[in-house]
Amino acid sequence: MNAADTAWIIVATALVLFMTLPGLALFYGGLVRARNVLSVFMHCFAIACLMSILWLAAGYSIAFGPADSPIWGGLGRAFLAGVDAETLSGTLPEVLFFAFQMTFAIITPALIVGAYVERVGFGFVLIFSSLWMLLCYAPVTHWIWGGGFLSDGGIFGETGVRDFAGGIVVHETAGLAALLIAVFLGPRRNQTTPPHNPGFVMIGAAMLWVGWFGFNGGSQLAADGGAAMALVVTHISAATASLSWGLWEKLKHGTMSMVGVVTGTIAGLASITPASGFVGPIPALIIGAIAGILCQEMVTMIRNKARIDDTLDVFAVHGVGGIFGTIMIAVFGAGSWIAQLGSLAIVGVYTAAVTVALIVVVRAITPLRVDVETETNGLDLSVHGERAYDMSS
Repeated sequence: MNAADTAWIIVATALVLFMTLPGLALFYGGLVRARNVLSVFMHCFAIACLMSILWLAAGYSIAFGPADSPIWGGLGRAFLAGVDAETLSGTLPEVLFFAFQMTFAIITPALIVGAYVERVGFGFVLIFSSLWMLLCYAPVTHWIWGGGFLSDGGIFGETGVRDFAGGIVVHETAGLAALLIAVFLGPRRNQTTPPHNPGFVMIGAAMLWVGWFGFNGGSQLAADGGAAMALVVTHISAATASLSWGLWEKLKHGTMSMVGVVTGTIAGLASITPASGFVGPIPALIIGAIAGILCQEMVTMIRNKARIDDTLDVFAVHGVGGIFGTIMIAVFGAGSWIAQLGSLAIVGVYTAAVTVALIVVVRAITPLRVDVETETNGLDLSVHGERAYDMSS
């Protein structure tokens, strides 16, 4: 065990959990109507709790278990069987590696929340998120990070896919799942109300930005120069994408909105995620500059041309950002074109198939969408019996 590596990954684990609670909850919560903000908080909080238990029960073992299989890790590490405080994973206690990866298993299904807010059934959120993490996220994690068939020595030869911190594993899978759920749900009945609290949005985005240092820097799994470089390029891409989004928005609409600028921040962070361990500051500038414009145009395309109500633009920002960053690894010569594009295609097809199957099965068990009255009155009071704000005081 290396004490410095262990100390850094303990910090990184806390930072990645901080991204979901409270970062993502505030970012998404500020973007919805006031009558739905608590439901968003509840979705993020409940998912964090459920995924933690399921990761312990089976998710970790499926992703990183001892089975010598290109498809899954087996159930040999279910409930951390055979793991104690002295068991090592590289230079880290394995229980810490488990905890770090658990925070990724939490935020990935939590990202999908942004596609279905304001109209989804709470039971559907719980059951779908649980099954999706176990049947989609955990196997894909094994394929790429757990020694599976897309990693080094797999179907693409000695040099497998390069995905440092989750462009495919996290952002492509969550983005595609979000888009498909939005298609099955159909649009909200009221799409004209602006974000009820832009301040929440900015605070949440700032928390995500800080937490992303643990997300990307921690993925080095060591306290070394590689972690430092990952942190730097993460920051540069985020800053550049914030500005490019805002400037593009100014050119198109005459104003630079705060919500737009911080959405650009997230686009830059998602785009640098897969490349953060393989590129330097100049490529990070380029990735961020393009991401701010590319993801903004995808928002317009999904909303206005495809007319899909992916409410908080999960696919356009996270999905497209993660896919773009994965491709840019090959552009800068840090990965194989065949491995990068092939892995995107394989994971994309698998994610779509599993997501559609789960939507069909879970909606047969519990309603996918709330009724008209519940949607009109807001999910906070109708589903959870609480209001975020006391309008009488």
